Amino acid sequence: MWSVPELNEEYIARMEDILETYEKPYDPKQPVICLDEKSVTLHADVRPPSPAVPGREARQDSEYERCGTANVFCAVEPQAGRHFTFATPDRSAAEFAPVACHLVQKYPEATTIHLVVDNLNIHRRKSLTDYYGETAGNRIWDRFTVHYTPTHGSWLNQAEIEISLFARQCLGKRRIPDLKTLQAETRAWNRRMNRHKVRIKWRFDRKTARHKFGYKKYHSKRSRN
Repeated sequence: MWSVPELNEEYIARMEDILETYEKPYDPKQPVICLDEKSVTLHADVRPPSPAVPGREARQDSEYERCGTANVFCAVEPQAGRHFTFATPDRSAAEFAPVACHLVQKYPEATTIHLVVDNLNIHRRKSLTDYYGETAGNRIWDRFTVHYTPTHGSWLNQAEIEISLFARQCLGKRRIPDLKTLQAETRAWNRRMNRHKVRIKWRFDRKTARHKFGYKKYHSKRSRN
């Protein structure tokens, strides 16, 4: 569901910036990566499930035990079909920093990495400098050109599609009791997606946005974060 409370100048500027980034031809020297997080509630079976037998489907008892929560960082390079999925204890700055570093290490030849994220407070330079120190943290962060979605504009981040795929294909309706199991399942799903190079076909462009929201062509010079 789209939620656009006010189509102001800032919203249009950020939307146009992201859509322009998506419209550029694929360039391995300037990969476009979309990243977002998903909270996962951990559950354990109280009683062992009954396996499927001829004539009867597998059964799962309705009673379960809550085992806390975890987090999954989902990053995707839509045009190349590269996927990066990390299960972590939470979505703190200390967990985001190694994820950002991992992405940088995966693109050593890139002149810049376009990173599309929302406005969550951990998606900032400070997360890297606090974790790695000023010199190393700044060096890692400067590898990115960051594109922030507008407020209530998370639908512009293709990582939302990635999270939906992950939730359906990896989590499903299963009960995952602990972080270790979640990490194993996440790695398996990530390998499968990369093996098949699953791409996202994004069809919403600037021309469509201008027609949909009824505004004229927007011009702005973007400043790098």
